[in-house]
Amino acid sequence: MNRSAFENPRGARRFCIAPMMDWTDRWCRRFHRLLTREAWLYTEMLHANAILHGDRRFLLGYDRQEHPVAVQLGGSDPKVLAEAARICVGFGYDEINLNVGCPSERVQSGAFGACLMATPDVVAECVEAMARAVAVPVTVKHRIGIDHQDSEADLRAFVSRVMDAGCQTFIVHARKAWLQGLSPAANREVPPLDYGRVHRLKQEFPGLEIILNGGIESPQEGLVHLERVDGVMLGRAAYHRPFELAEVDRLYYGAERIPTRTDVLEGLLVLAEEMQSRGEPLVRLTRHILGLFHGEPGARRWRRVLTEHGRGEGSGPELIEAAARYCR
Repeated sequence: MNRSAFENPRGARRFCIAPMMDWTDRWCRRFHRLLTREAWLYTEMLHANAILHGDRRFLLGYDRQEHPVAVQLGGSDPKVLAEAARICVGFGYDEINLNVGCPSERVQSGAFGACLMATPDVVAECVEAMARAVAVPVTVKHRIGIDHQDSEADLRAFVSRVMDAGCQTFIVHARKAWLQGLSPAANREVPPLDYGRVHRLKQEFPGLEIILNGGIESPQEGLVHLERVDGVMLGRAAYHRPFELAEVDRLYYGAERIPTRTDVLEGLLVLAEEMQSRGEPLVRLTRHILGLFHGEPGARRWRRVLTEHGRGEGSGPELIEAAARYCR
């Protein structure tokens, strides 16, 4: 087994960027690394079966600059998850995270994601199998409840059972999930946030690492929770207003210098050159950087140039330079 370079990551997860389907791929993570060197990054959710039977290099490939980086797995078969975790650690990932929070019908039909909160024993068996298989942390991302199984007692029982199986880090989305009647998008907005429940969970399990997720709109806003939990996780706001991530290393890790947009642009040009040399379509990067100038003069033209020409064959750093001229 390859042991992660991050032997004791507690404290490193003070700030995390959430795993987001179709968004947090390797090029998004490379972009985010230009903004923060310290935040804990996550892959999109990958089903364990896909890792066992699919193109592993495509699914799990990443660059060393992305560390610390975790892989999020979906599944409910302990043996399959354990083997997938071994493969992921072989690629050098720093953490294995189990998705117990996704409410989509497709995920439910596969008996994984948020519906697993109804079966804590299954989650515990999965965690225990993965923890035996790898030497990096095995963590769980989950909701505060599902459907009518949403009392604080239910949440405590779930966390207690999974903790006993070896999990020490819980990333808690502070909303319940309605598995029937709400779409995944509505499940991110309609169930009310209950930060107090997550704060109380930390009080009841002080030895666990509790990371708060859900509804946090900026790194600055996340700071208010650090007196009550161990870390925060930012989701869509990190994607739509990415330059706010430039403050993370100063606010959460004590860095003295924060990157400027000029610094980030220079990094993007280097990244675009790398992609061009690999034969990677530039759109795989440009779709993630549309929000870099959010709220700034020229932002609309920046987005328009990248959107209209990012798919052009052979597009490279010159396109990013051309779009940036409208923002200077």
